[in-house]
Amino acid sequence: MILLLGGTTEGRMAARTLEEAGNPFYYSTKTGEQDVSLQHGTALAGALDVQAMTGFCRSKGIRLIVDAAHPFARELHATVAAVAASLSLPAIRFERIFPPRATDICWIDDYGHLPPLSGTLLATTGVQSIGRLKAYEKTGLRIIYRILPRESSRRLARLQGADESRLCYWQEGGDELALLRQIKPQAVLLKESGLSGGFQEKVSAARELGIRIIALKRPETPAIFHPVNGVHGLRRAVEQLLPEFFPLHSGLTTGTCATAAAVAAAFRLLKGEQPENVPVRLPDGETIYLPVHYGKDYASVTKDAGDDPDVTQGLEIRAKVSLSDRFEVCGGQGIGHFTLPGFDYPPGEPAINRGPREMLRDNLSDFGAQFKVTVSAPGGEEIARRTFNPRLGIKDGISIIGVSGIVKPFSEQAFIDSIRKCLTVARAADSGLTVIHSGAKSEGMLKSYYPDLPPQAFVEYGNHIGATLRMAHELGIRRLSMGLMLGKAVKLAAGHLDTHSRQVVMDRDFIAGMMREAGCGEQTVRQAGDITLARELWQLIPREQIEAFCQTVLRHCRAYCLQEYPQGNLQLLLIDENGGIHPLMSDQNP
Repeated sequence: MILLLGGTTEGRMAARTLEEAGNPFYYSTKTGEQDVSLQHGTALAGALDVQAMTGFCRSKGIRLIVDAAHPFARELHATVAAVAASLSLPAIRFERIFPPRATDICWIDDYGHLPPLSGTLLATTGVQSIGRLKAYEKTGLRIIYRILPRESSRRLARLQGADESRLCYWQEGGDELALLRQIKPQAVLLKESGLSGGFQEKVSAARELGIRIIALKRPETPAIFHPVNGVHGLRRAVEQLLPEFFPLHSGLTTGTCATAAAVAAAFRLLKGEQPENVPVRLPDGETIYLPVHYGKDYASVTKDAGDDPDVTQGLEIRAKVSLSDRFEVCGGQGIGHFTLPGFDYPPGEPAINRGPREMLRDNLSDFGAQFKVTVSAPGGEEIARRTFNPRLGIKDGISIIGVSGIVKPFSEQAFIDSIRKCLTVARAADSGLTVIHSGAKSEGMLKSYYPDLPPQAFVEYGNHIGATLRMAHELGIRRLSMGLMLGKAVKLAAGHLDTHSRQVVMDRDFIAGMMREAGCGEQTVRQAGDITLARELWQLIPREQIEAFCQTVLRHCRAYCLQEYPQGNLQLLLIDENGGIHPLMSDQNP
Protein backbone atom coordinates (compact mmCIF):
# COMPACT_ATOMS: atom_id res chain seq x y z
CA MET A 1 0.00 0.00 0.00
CA ILE A 2 1.18 3.53 -0.82
CA LEU A 3 0.55 6.77 1.08
CA LEU A 4 0.58 9.76 -1.28
CA LEU A 5 0.73 13.26 0.22
CA GLY A 6 -0.48 15.91 -2.21
CA GLY A 7 -2.78 18.89 -2.47
CA THR A 8 -0.69 20.25 -5.36
CA THR A 9 -0.47 19.94 -9.13
CA GLU A 10 2.20 17.29 -8.55
CA GLY A 11 -0.14 15.48 -6.17
CA ARG A 12 -2.83 15.31 -8.83
CA MET A 13 -0.27 14.07 -11.40
CA ALA A 14 1.02 11.46 -8.96
CA ALA A 15 -2.51 10.25 -8.23
CA ARG A 16 -3.21 9.79 -11.94
CA THR A 17 0.03 7.81 -12.29
CA LEU A 18 -0.78 5.53 -9.35
CA GLU A 19 -4.30 5.01 -10.69
CA GLU A 20 -2.76 3.35 -13.76
CA ALA A 21 -1.74 0.39 -11.57
CA GLY A 22 -5.32 -0.50 -10.67
CA ASN A 23 -4.24 -1.06 -7.05
CA PRO A 24 -5.46 0.78 -3.93
CA PHE A 25 -3.55 3.66 -2.34
CA TYR A 26 -4.24 6.59 -0.01
CA TYR A 27 -4.22 10.24 -1.14
CA SER A 28 -3.83 12.68 1.74
CA THR A 29 -4.24 16.47 1.66
CA LYS A 30 -4.19 18.95 4.51
CA THR A 31 -7.57 20.57 3.83
CA GLY A 32 -9.39 18.11 1.56
CA GLU A 33 -10.27 21.02 -0.74
CA GLN A 34 -8.47 19.77 -3.85
CA ASP A 35 -10.75 18.41 -6.57
CA VAL A 36 -9.21 15.14 -7.74
CA SER A 37 -10.93 12.09 -9.24
CA LEU A 38 -9.94 8.78 -7.65
CA GLN A 39 -10.98 5.36 -8.87
CA HIS A 40 -8.66 3.20 -6.78
CA GLY A 41 -7.31 5.80 -4.35
CA THR A 42 -8.92 6.70 -1.03
CA ALA A 43 -8.95 10.41 -0.14
CA LEU A 44 -7.86 11.56 3.33
CA ALA A 45 -8.02 15.06 4.81
CA GLY A 46 -6.22 16.59 7.75
CA ALA A 47 -2.67 17.39 8.81
CA LEU A 48 -0.53 14.48 10.03
CA ASP A 49 2.23 14.91 12.60
CA VAL A 50 4.91 12.29 13.18
CA GLN A 51 2.85 10.33 15.69
CA ALA A 52 -0.32 10.32 13.55
CA MET A 53 1.51 9.42 10.34
CA THR A 54 3.47 6.66 12.08
CA GLY A 55 0.28 5.17 13.48
CA PHE A 56 -1.47 5.39 10.12
CA CYS A 57 1.39 3.72 8.26
CA ARG A 58 1.49 0.88 10.77
CA SER A 59 -2.25 0.29 10.85
CA LYS A 60 -2.72 0.43 7.05
CA GLY A 61 0.36 -1.55 6.07
CA ILE A 62 1.98 1.33 4.21
CA ARG A 63 5.13 0.19 2.42
CA LEU A 64 6.00 3.34 0.44
CA ILE A 65 5.43 7.07 1.00
CA VAL A 66 5.24 9.54 -1.88
CA ASP A 67 5.61 13.19 -0.85
CA ALA A 68 4.15 15.39 -3.61
CA ALA A 69 3.36 18.33 -1.33
CA HIS A 70 4.37 21.95 -1.94
CA PRO A 71 8.14 22.61 -2.07
CA PHE A 72 7.83 24.91 0.96
CA ALA A 73 5.91 22.43 3.15
CA ARG A 74 9.03 22.07 5.34
CA GLU A 75 7.21 20.61 8.32
CA LEU A 76 5.53 17.92 6.24
CA HIS A 77 8.77 16.99 4.47
CA ALA A 78 10.49 16.65 7.84
CA THR A 79 7.60 14.54 9.15
CA VAL A 80 7.76 12.18 6.17
CA ALA A 81 11.53 11.87 6.53
CA ALA A 82 11.22 11.06 10.25
CA VAL A 83 8.47 8.49 9.72
CA ALA A 84 10.29 6.86 6.81
CA ALA A 85 13.46 6.57 8.87
CA SER A 86 11.74 5.20 11.99
CA LEU A 87 9.71 2.59 10.06
CA SER A 88 12.43 1.81 7.49
CA LEU A 89 10.08 2.80 4.66
CA PRO A 90 11.26 4.03 1.26
CA ALA A 91 10.13 7.57 0.46
CA ILE A 92 9.86 9.35 -2.88
CA ARG A 93 9.89 13.13 -3.20
CA PHE A 94 7.91 14.23 -6.26
CA GLU A 95 9.58 17.57 -6.82
CA ARG A 96 8.77 20.29 -9.30
CA ILE A 97 10.91 21.26 -12.28
CA PHE A 98 12.90 24.35 -11.36
CA PRO A 99 14.55 26.70 -13.86
CA PRO A 100 18.15 27.81 -13.17
CA ARG A 101 18.46 30.63 -10.63
CA ALA A 102 18.73 33.85 -12.61
CA THR A 103 21.31 36.43 -11.53
CA ASP A 104 18.92 39.41 -11.84
CA ILE A 105 16.82 38.03 -8.97
CA CYS A 106 17.66 38.71 -5.31
CA TRP A 107 17.71 35.24 -3.71
CA ILE A 108 17.12 34.97 0.04
CA ASP A 109 17.08 32.02 2.46
CA ASP A 110 14.17 33.16 4.66
CA TYR A 111 11.84 36.08 5.34
CA GLY A 112 14.28 37.67 7.78
CA HIS A 113 16.74 38.34 4.96
CA LEU A 114 14.69 40.82 2.95
CA PRO A 115 16.88 43.63 1.59
CA PRO A 116 16.03 47.26 2.51
CA LEU A 117 12.81 48.22 0.72
CA SER A 118 10.49 51.21 0.44
CA GLY A 119 7.16 51.88 -1.21
CA THR A 120 4.96 48.85 -1.94
CA LEU A 121 5.90 45.18 -1.86
CA LEU A 122 3.63 42.59 -3.46
CA ALA A 123 4.05 39.30 -1.57
CA THR A 124 2.87 36.29 -3.54
CA THR A 125 4.19 33.90 -0.91
CA GLY A 126 0.86 32.74 0.49
CA VAL A 127 -1.27 33.43 3.55
CA GLN A 128 1.15 31.72 5.94
CA SER A 129 3.77 34.39 5.23
CA ILE A 130 1.67 37.32 6.50
CA GLY A 131 2.75 36.93 10.12
CA ARG A 132 6.39 36.57 9.11
CA LEU A 133 6.34 39.79 7.11
CA LYS A 134 4.32 42.02 9.48
CA ALA A 135 7.47 43.32 11.14
CA TYR A 136 8.53 45.00 7.89
CA GLU A 137 5.35 47.09 7.87
CA LYS A 138 6.67 48.91 10.94
CA THR A 139 9.47 50.31 8.76
CA GLY A 140 6.90 52.04 6.55
CA LEU A 141 6.84 49.37 3.90
CA ARG A 142 3.38 48.82 2.44
CA ILE A 143 2.77 45.13 1.78
CA ILE A 144 0.01 43.69 -0.39
CA TYR A 145 -0.53 39.97 0.15
CA ARG A 146 -1.79 37.72 -2.59
CA ILE A 147 -3.62 34.67 -1.22
CA LEU A 148 -5.91 31.90 -2.41
CA PRO A 149 -9.59 32.87 -2.81
CA ARG A 150 -10.71 30.48 -0.07
CA GLU A 151 -12.62 31.36 3.07
CA SER A 152 -10.04 29.44 5.13
CA SER A 153 -7.28 31.67 3.67
CA ARG A 154 -9.26 34.85 4.28
CA ARG A 155 -9.91 33.82 7.87
CA LEU A 156 -6.23 33.08 8.48
CA ALA A 157 -5.25 36.41 6.90
CA ARG A 158 -7.58 38.28 9.29
CA LEU A 159 -6.19 36.39 12.27
CA GLN A 160 -2.73 37.64 11.31
CA GLY A 161 -3.91 41.25 11.13
CA ALA A 162 -4.26 41.73 7.37
CA ASP A 163 -7.41 43.65 6.47
CA GLU A 164 -9.13 43.43 3.08
CA SER A 165 -7.33 46.52 1.77
CA ARG A 166 -4.04 44.62 1.96
CA LEU A 167 -5.27 41.49 0.19
CA CYS A 168 -5.56 40.45 -3.44
CA TYR A 169 -6.43 37.02 -4.73
CA TRP A 170 -4.79 34.47 -6.97
CA GLN A 171 -6.85 33.46 -9.98
CA GLU A 172 -6.00 30.45 -12.12
CA GLY A 173 -4.82 31.71 -15.49
CA GLY A 174 -4.80 35.28 -14.16
CA ASP A 175 -2.95 38.06 -15.95
CA GLU A 176 0.26 38.74 -14.00
CA LEU A 177 1.01 41.91 -15.95
CA ALA A 178 -2.43 43.36 -15.29
CA LEU A 179 -2.10 42.71 -11.56
CA LEU A 180 1.32 44.39 -11.36
CA ARG A 181 0.08 47.39 -13.33
CA GLN A 182 -2.85 47.70 -10.95
CA ILE A 183 -0.83 47.48 -7.72
CA LYS A 184 2.33 49.24 -9.02
CA PRO A 185 4.72 47.71 -6.48
CA GLN A 186 8.37 48.70 -6.24
CA ALA A 187 9.25 45.05 -5.56
CA VAL A 188 7.64 41.62 -5.71
CA LEU A 189 8.40 38.74 -3.35
CA LEU A 190 8.11 35.21 -4.78
CA LYS A 191 8.74 31.68 -3.67
CA GLU A 192 10.94 29.47 -5.83
CA SER A 193 7.84 27.51 -6.72
CA GLY A 194 8.99 25.90 -9.99
CA LEU A 195 7.45 25.79 -13.43
CA SER A 196 4.10 24.40 -12.27
CA GLY A 197 3.90 27.10 -9.60
CA GLY A 198 3.85 29.92 -12.15
CA PHE A 199 7.30 31.20 -11.13
CA GLN A 200 8.43 32.05 -14.66
CA GLU A 201 5.21 33.90 -15.49
CA LYS A 202 5.59 36.12 -12.41
CA VAL A 203 9.25 36.77 -13.12
CA SER A 204 8.60 37.64 -16.78
CA ALA A 205 5.85 40.11 -15.85
CA ALA A 206 8.01 41.83 -13.22
CA ARG A 207 10.94 42.07 -15.62
CA GLU A 208 8.78 43.63 -18.33
CA LEU A 209 7.73 46.40 -15.92
CA GLY A 210 11.18 46.86 -14.37
CA ILE A 211 10.02 45.73 -10.91
CA ARG A 212 12.60 44.39 -8.47
CA ILE A 213 12.32 40.63 -7.91
CA ILE A 214 13.07 38.92 -4.60
CA ALA A 215 12.75 35.15 -4.31
CA LEU A 216 12.81 32.73 -1.38
CA LYS A 217 14.99 29.72 -2.14
CA ARG A 218 13.22 26.38 -1.93
CA PRO A 219 14.16 24.17 1.04
CA GLU A 220 16.68 21.39 0.59
CA THR A 221 15.19 17.92 0.12
CA PRO A 222 16.01 15.56 3.04
CA ALA A 223 18.61 12.99 2.03
CA ILE A 224 16.32 10.02 2.79
CA PHE A 225 14.10 10.79 -0.22
CA HIS A 226 14.39 9.31 -3.70
CA PRO A 227 13.84 12.51 -5.75
CA VAL A 228 11.86 12.58 -9.02
CA ASN A 229 10.41 15.53 -10.93
CA GLY A 230 7.87 13.99 -13.28
CA VAL A 231 5.39 11.18 -13.77
CA HIS A 232 7.77 8.93 -15.70
CA GLY A 233 10.40 9.16 -12.99
CA LEU A 234 7.72 8.58 -10.35
CA ARG A 235 6.50 5.41 -12.01
CA ARG A 236 10.02 4.07 -12.45
CA ALA A 237 10.82 4.83 -8.81
CA VAL A 238 7.67 3.03 -7.62
CA GLU A 239 8.50 0.08 -9.88
CA GLN A 240 11.93 -0.10 -8.26
CA LEU A 241 10.92 0.43 -4.63
CA LEU A 242 7.59 -1.46 -4.62
CA PRO A 243 7.78 -3.71 -7.71
CA GLU A 244 4.46 -5.47 -7.20
CA PHE A 245 2.38 -2.25 -7.21
CA PHE A 246 2.37 -1.92 -11.02
CA PRO A 247 1.43 -5.21 -12.70
CA LEU A 248 3.58 -4.25 -15.70
CA HIS A 249 6.75 -2.18 -15.64
CA SER A 250 7.68 0.68 -17.96
CA GLY A 251 10.77 0.76 -20.15
CA LEU A 252 13.00 3.10 -22.13
CA THR A 253 12.93 4.08 -25.78
CA THR A 254 16.02 3.57 -27.88
CA GLY A 255 16.19 7.38 -28.09
CA THR A 256 16.50 7.70 -24.32
CA CYS A 257 19.17 4.98 -24.25
CA ALA A 258 21.17 6.76 -26.96
CA THR A 259 20.87 10.08 -25.14
CA ALA A 260 22.07 8.63 -21.83
CA ALA A 261 25.03 6.99 -23.57
CA ALA A 262 25.92 10.28 -25.28
CA VAL A 263 25.69 12.22 -22.00
CA ALA A 264 27.99 9.69 -20.32
CA ALA A 265 30.47 9.89 -23.20
CA ALA A 266 30.45 13.70 -22.94
CA PHE A 267 31.11 13.52 -19.20
CA ARG A 268 34.19 11.41 -19.86
CA LEU A 269 35.40 13.51 -22.80
CA LEU A 270 35.06 16.94 -21.20
CA LYS A 271 35.34 16.26 -17.46
CA GLY A 272 37.31 13.04 -17.26
CA GLU A 273 34.49 11.54 -15.20
CA GLN A 274 32.72 8.18 -15.56
CA PRO A 275 29.56 8.41 -13.44
CA GLU A 276 27.65 5.16 -12.92
CA ASN A 277 24.32 6.95 -13.48
CA VAL A 278 23.73 9.99 -15.68
CA PRO A 279 20.81 12.43 -15.89
CA VAL A 280 18.63 12.48 -18.98
CA ARG A 281 16.09 15.23 -19.55
CA LEU A 282 13.00 13.81 -21.24
CA PRO A 283 10.94 15.77 -23.80
CA ASP A 284 8.40 16.77 -21.11
CA GLY A 285 11.20 18.49 -19.14
CA GLU A 286 11.56 15.98 -16.33
CA THR A 287 14.88 14.32 -15.52
CA ILE A 288 15.53 10.64 -14.92
CA TYR A 289 18.80 8.88 -14.08
CA LEU A 290 20.05 5.86 -16.01
CA PRO A 291 22.90 3.40 -15.39
CA VAL A 292 25.62 3.47 -18.04
CA HIS A 293 28.68 1.45 -19.03
CA TYR A 294 31.94 2.51 -20.63
CA GLY A 295 33.95 1.00 -23.48
CA LYS A 296 37.24 2.05 -25.02
CA ASP A 297 35.92 5.07 -26.90
CA TYR A 298 32.18 4.99 -26.21
CA ALA A 299 29.54 4.77 -23.48
CA SER A 300 26.54 2.50 -23.64
CA VAL A 301 23.14 1.70 -22.14
CA THR A 302 21.40 -1.67 -22.18
CA LYS A 303 17.90 -1.28 -23.62
CA ASP A 304 15.27 -1.96 -20.96
CA ALA A 305 11.86 -2.36 -22.54
CA GLY A 306 10.18 -3.12 -19.22
CA ASP A 307 7.30 -5.53 -19.73
CA ASP A 308 6.64 -4.36 -23.28
CA PRO A 309 7.44 -7.13 -25.77
CA ASP A 310 10.19 -5.48 -27.80
CA VAL A 311 12.77 -7.14 -30.04
CA THR A 312 15.35 -4.56 -28.91
CA GLN A 313 15.12 -5.70 -25.26
CA GLY A 314 18.64 -6.17 -23.89
CA LEU A 315 20.30 -4.58 -26.94
CA GLU A 316 23.37 -2.46 -26.23
CA ILE A 317 22.94 1.13 -27.48
CA ARG A 318 26.28 2.90 -27.82
CA ALA A 319 27.24 6.53 -28.33
CA LYS A 320 30.60 8.02 -29.24
CA VAL A 321 31.07 11.80 -29.07
CA SER A 322 33.73 14.15 -30.38
CA LEU A 323 33.98 17.93 -30.36
CA SER A 324 32.78 19.64 -33.52
CA ASP A 325 31.96 23.08 -34.88
CA ARG A 326 28.30 22.06 -35.22
CA PHE A 327 25.87 19.54 -33.77
CA GLU A 328 25.74 16.40 -35.88
CA VAL A 329 24.17 12.94 -35.41
CA CYS A 330 25.55 9.95 -37.31
CA GLY A 331 24.56 6.31 -37.49
CA GLY A 332 27.10 3.60 -36.78
CA GLN A 333 26.99 -0.19 -36.74
CA GLY A 334 23.48 -1.65 -36.45
CA ILE A 335 21.66 1.64 -37.10
CA GLY A 336 19.53 1.62 -40.24
CA HIS A 337 19.14 4.37 -42.77
CA PHE A 338 16.13 5.80 -44.58
CA THR A 339 15.74 4.70 -48.20
CA LEU A 340 12.32 6.23 -48.91
CA PRO A 341 10.86 9.73 -48.48
CA GLY A 342 8.23 10.52 -45.87
CA PHE A 343 10.26 10.28 -42.68
CA ASP A 344 11.61 13.11 -40.54
CA TYR A 345 14.79 13.12 -42.64
CA PRO A 346 15.52 12.39 -46.33
CA PRO A 347 16.74 9.09 -47.82
CA GLY A 348 20.34 8.32 -46.93
CA GLU A 349 20.09 9.79 -43.42
CA PRO A 350 20.54 7.47 -40.42
CA ALA A 351 17.23 6.17 -39.08
CA ILE A 352 17.32 8.35 -35.99
CA ASN A 353 14.03 10.20 -35.68
CA ARG A 354 13.49 13.84 -34.83
CA GLY A 355 12.49 13.23 -31.20
CA PRO A 356 15.73 11.42 -30.24
CA ARG A 357 17.85 13.95 -32.14
CA GLU A 358 16.21 16.78 -30.24
CA MET A 359 16.76 14.91 -26.96
CA LEU A 360 20.45 14.49 -27.84
CA ARG A 361 20.81 18.17 -28.74
CA ASP A 362 18.95 19.36 -25.63
CA ASN A 363 20.89 17.21 -23.16
CA LEU A 364 24.31 17.79 -24.70
CA SER A 365 23.73 21.56 -24.77
CA ASP A 366 24.25 21.52 -21.00
CA PHE A 367 27.96 20.92 -21.62
CA GLY A 368 28.38 24.22 -23.47
CA ALA A 369 30.00 22.61 -26.52
CA GLN A 370 29.05 21.24 -29.93
CA PHE A 371 29.38 17.52 -30.60
CA LYS A 372 29.41 14.99 -33.36
CA VAL A 373 27.44 12.03 -31.98
CA THR A 374 27.70 8.56 -33.49
CA VAL A 375 25.03 6.13 -32.31
CA SER A 376 25.47 2.40 -32.84
CA ALA A 377 23.77 -0.85 -31.84
CA PRO A 378 25.88 -3.99 -32.36
CA GLY A 379 23.57 -6.73 -33.58
CA GLY A 380 21.00 -4.24 -34.83
CA GLU A 381 21.10 -5.53 -38.40
CA GLU A 382 19.83 -8.97 -37.38
CA ILE A 383 17.19 -7.61 -35.00
CA ALA A 384 15.84 -5.21 -37.65
CA ARG A 385 14.91 -8.14 -39.89
CA ARG A 386 12.28 -9.10 -37.30
CA THR A 387 10.59 -5.69 -37.47
CA PHE A 388 8.57 -3.76 -40.05
CA ASN A 389 11.63 -1.62 -40.83
CA PRO A 390 12.50 -3.31 -44.16
CA ARG A 391 8.89 -2.94 -45.34
CA LEU A 392 8.94 0.75 -44.38
CA GLY A 393 12.16 1.40 -46.25
CA ILE A 394 14.57 1.42 -43.29
CA LYS A 395 17.50 -0.77 -44.28
CA ASP A 396 20.50 -2.38 -42.60
CA GLY A 397 19.60 -1.82 -38.96
CA ILE A 398 17.20 -0.65 -36.29
CA SER A 399 15.74 2.82 -35.97
CA ILE A 400 16.27 5.07 -32.95
CA ILE A 401 12.82 6.25 -31.94
CA GLY A 402 10.77 7.66 -29.09
CA VAL A 403 8.49 10.63 -28.50
CA SER A 404 8.09 10.65 -24.71
CA GLY A 405 11.35 8.81 -23.98
CA ILE A 406 9.51 6.16 -21.97
CA VAL A 407 7.83 2.95 -23.14
CA LYS A 408 4.61 2.11 -21.36
CA PRO A 409 4.21 -1.65 -21.07
CA PHE A 410 2.15 -3.29 -23.76
CA SER A 411 -0.41 -5.79 -22.59
CA GLU A 412 -3.66 -5.87 -24.50
CA GLN A 413 -5.82 -6.96 -21.59
CA ALA A 414 -4.15 -4.67 -19.05
CA PHE A 415 -4.41 -1.69 -21.40
CA ILE A 416 -8.01 -2.44 -22.30
CA ASP A 417 -8.82 -2.75 -18.59
CA SER A 418 -7.26 0.68 -18.01
CA ILE A 419 -9.36 2.13 -20.85
CA ARG A 420 -12.51 0.80 -19.18
CA LYS A 421 -11.50 2.39 -15.88
CA CYS A 422 -10.82 5.72 -17.56
CA LEU A 423 -14.16 5.60 -19.39
CA THR A 424 -15.88 4.88 -16.08
CA VAL A 425 -14.22 7.94 -14.54
CA ALA A 426 -15.13 10.03 -17.60
CA ARG A 427 -18.77 8.99 -17.28
CA ALA A 428 -18.74 9.84 -13.56
CA ALA A 429 -17.27 13.28 -14.32
CA ASP A 430 -20.57 14.01 -16.12
CA SER A 431 -19.03 16.59 -18.46
CA GLY A 432 -21.57 15.86 -21.20
CA LEU A 433 -18.95 14.68 -23.69
CA THR A 434 -16.20 12.05 -23.59
CA VAL A 435 -13.26 12.51 -25.96
CA ILE A 436 -11.18 9.49 -26.95
CA HIS A 437 -7.75 9.88 -28.56
CA SER A 438 -4.70 7.90 -29.64
CA GLY A 439 -2.06 9.44 -27.36
CA ALA A 440 -0.33 12.53 -25.99
CA LYS A 441 0.00 14.42 -29.29
CA SER A 442 -3.64 14.11 -30.28
CA GLU A 443 -4.77 14.70 -26.68
CA GLY A 444 -3.04 18.08 -26.60
CA MET A 445 -4.72 19.16 -29.82
CA LEU A 446 -8.13 17.94 -28.69
CA LYS A 447 -7.84 19.72 -25.35
CA SER A 448 -7.35 22.96 -27.29
CA TYR A 449 -10.43 22.08 -29.39
CA TYR A 450 -12.48 21.36 -26.26
CA PRO A 451 -10.97 23.84 -23.74
CA ASP A 452 -13.87 23.69 -21.28
CA LEU A 453 -13.80 19.93 -20.68
CA PRO A 454 -12.18 18.55 -17.50
CA PRO A 455 -9.09 16.30 -17.82
CA GLN A 456 -11.18 13.25 -16.87
CA ALA A 457 -13.18 13.63 -20.10
CA PHE A 458 -10.17 12.66 -22.25
CA VAL A 459 -9.43 8.94 -22.59
CA GLU A 460 -6.59 7.34 -24.56
CA TYR A 461 -7.52 4.40 -26.78
CA GLY A 462 -4.02 3.79 -28.17
CA ASN A 463 -4.68 1.32 -30.96
CA HIS A 464 -7.78 -0.31 -29.43
CA ILE A 465 -10.46 1.64 -31.28
CA GLY A 466 -13.01 -1.17 -31.51
CA ALA A 467 -12.65 -2.22 -27.87
CA THR A 468 -12.96 1.39 -26.70
CA LEU A 469 -16.12 2.00 -28.71
CA ARG A 470 -17.69 -1.23 -27.45
CA MET A 471 -16.94 -0.32 -23.84
CA ALA A 472 -18.33 3.19 -24.29
CA HIS A 473 -21.52 1.64 -25.62
CA GLU A 474 -21.71 -0.87 -22.75
CA LEU A 475 -21.15 1.89 -20.16
CA GLY A 476 -23.96 3.99 -21.61
CA ILE A 477 -21.80 6.95 -22.66
CA ARG A 478 -24.19 8.82 -24.90
CA ARG A 479 -21.94 11.51 -26.43
CA LEU A 480 -18.52 10.54 -27.75
CA SER A 481 -15.93 12.38 -29.82
CA MET A 482 -13.01 10.49 -31.34
CA GLY A 483 -9.84 12.15 -32.59
CA LEU A 484 -7.84 10.38 -35.29
CA MET A 485 -4.41 11.04 -36.73
CA LEU A 486 -4.24 10.13 -40.40
CA GLY A 487 -2.09 7.01 -39.95
CA LYS A 488 -4.72 5.36 -37.78
CA ALA A 489 -7.60 6.82 -39.76
CA VAL A 490 -6.65 5.15 -43.05
CA LYS A 491 -6.35 1.79 -41.26
CA LEU A 492 -9.71 2.24 -39.52
CA ALA A 493 -11.31 3.33 -42.81
CA ALA A 494 -10.24 -0.02 -44.27
CA GLY A 495 -12.01 -1.84 -41.44
CA HIS A 496 -9.16 -2.41 -38.97
CA LEU A 497 -10.41 -1.66 -35.47
CA ASP A 498 -7.02 -2.52 -33.93
CA THR A 499 -4.50 -0.25 -35.66
CA HIS A 500 -1.25 -1.45 -34.08
CA SER A 501 1.57 -1.95 -36.61
CA ARG A 502 1.96 -5.48 -35.28
CA GLN A 503 -1.51 -6.18 -36.64
CA VAL A 504 -1.82 -4.19 -39.83
CA VAL A 505 -0.01 -1.82 -42.18
CA MET A 506 -1.69 0.80 -44.36
CA ASP A 507 -3.30 -0.39 -47.58
CA ARG A 508 -2.06 1.87 -50.41
CA ASP A 509 -4.59 0.48 -52.87
CA PHE A 510 -7.46 1.27 -50.51
CA ILE A 511 -6.06 4.77 -49.97
CA ALA A 512 -5.91 5.25 -53.74
CA GLY A 513 -9.58 4.27 -53.93
CA MET A 514 -10.52 6.86 -51.29
CA MET A 515 -8.53 9.51 -53.16
CA ARG A 516 -10.44 8.79 -56.36
CA GLU A 517 -13.69 8.91 -54.38
CA ALA A 518 -12.66 12.36 -53.12
CA GLY A 519 -12.02 13.59 -56.66
CA CYS A 520 -8.22 13.47 -56.76
CA GLY A 521 -6.62 13.23 -60.19
CA GLU A 522 -4.88 10.09 -61.43
CA GLN A 523 -1.42 11.69 -61.29
CA THR A 524 -1.87 12.42 -57.59
CA VAL A 525 -3.27 8.93 -57.01
CA ARG A 526 -0.24 7.34 -58.71
CA GLN A 527 2.14 9.40 -56.57
CA ALA A 528 0.36 8.11 -53.47
CA GLY A 529 1.46 4.61 -54.41
CA ASP A 530 5.02 5.51 -53.36
CA ILE A 531 4.29 6.93 -49.91
CA THR A 532 5.92 5.39 -46.85
CA LEU A 533 3.81 7.05 -44.17
CA ALA A 534 0.20 8.20 -44.35
CA ARG A 535 1.07 11.70 -43.16
CA GLU A 536 2.78 12.33 -46.55
CA LEU A 537 -0.72 12.64 -47.97
CA TRP A 538 -1.13 16.03 -46.29
CA GLN A 539 1.53 17.45 -48.65
CA LEU A 540 0.67 15.28 -51.65
CA ILE A 541 -3.07 15.98 -52.00
CA PRO A 542 -3.83 19.43 -53.47
CA ARG A 543 -5.10 21.91 -50.92
CA GLU A 544 -8.46 22.33 -52.66
CA GLN A 545 -9.13 18.58 -52.36
CA ILE A 546 -7.94 18.06 -48.77
CA GLU A 547 -11.35 18.61 -47.17
CA ALA A 548 -13.09 16.24 -49.58
CA PHE A 549 -10.47 13.59 -48.81
CA CYS A 550 -10.90 14.13 -45.03
CA GLN A 551 -14.66 13.69 -45.35
CA THR A 552 -14.19 10.52 -47.42
CA VAL A 553 -11.82 8.98 -44.87
CA LEU A 554 -14.12 9.90 -41.99
CA ARG A 555 -17.21 8.46 -43.68
CA HIS A 556 -15.45 5.12 -44.14
CA CYS A 557 -14.27 5.21 -40.52
CA ARG A 558 -17.76 5.99 -39.30
CA ALA A 559 -19.26 2.95 -41.01
CA TYR A 560 -17.07 0.64 -38.91
CA CYS A 561 -17.34 2.69 -35.73
CA LEU A 562 -21.13 2.50 -35.73
CA GLN A 563 -20.95 -1.28 -35.67
CA GLU A 564 -19.36 -1.04 -32.21
CA TYR A 565 -21.10 2.13 -30.97
CA PRO A 566 -24.58 1.91 -32.50
CA GLN A 567 -26.78 4.05 -30.27
CA GLY A 568 -24.85 7.09 -29.09
CA ASN A 569 -23.98 10.45 -30.62
CA LEU A 570 -20.56 9.97 -32.26
CA GLN A 571 -18.40 12.77 -33.65
CA LEU A 572 -15.25 11.93 -35.63
CA LEU A 573 -12.38 14.40 -35.91
CA LEU A 574 -9.41 14.03 -38.26
CA ILE A 575 -6.30 15.84 -36.96
CA ASP A 576 -3.78 17.13 -39.48
CA GLU A 577 -0.03 17.65 -39.07
CA ASN A 578 -0.44 21.31 -38.07
CA GLY A 579 -2.99 20.60 -35.37
CA GLY A 580 -5.93 21.52 -37.56
CA ILE A 581 -9.09 19.54 -36.84
CA HIS A 582 -11.45 18.36 -39.58
CA PRO A 583 -14.82 17.19 -38.18
CA LEU A 584 -17.15 14.87 -40.05
CA MET A 585 -19.85 17.15 -41.34
CA SER A 586 -22.72 15.27 -39.66
CA ASP A 587 -22.27 14.29 -36.01
CA GLN A 588 -25.59 12.47 -35.65
CA ASN A 589 -25.98 8.72 -36.01
CA PRO A 590 -28.57 7.71 -38.63
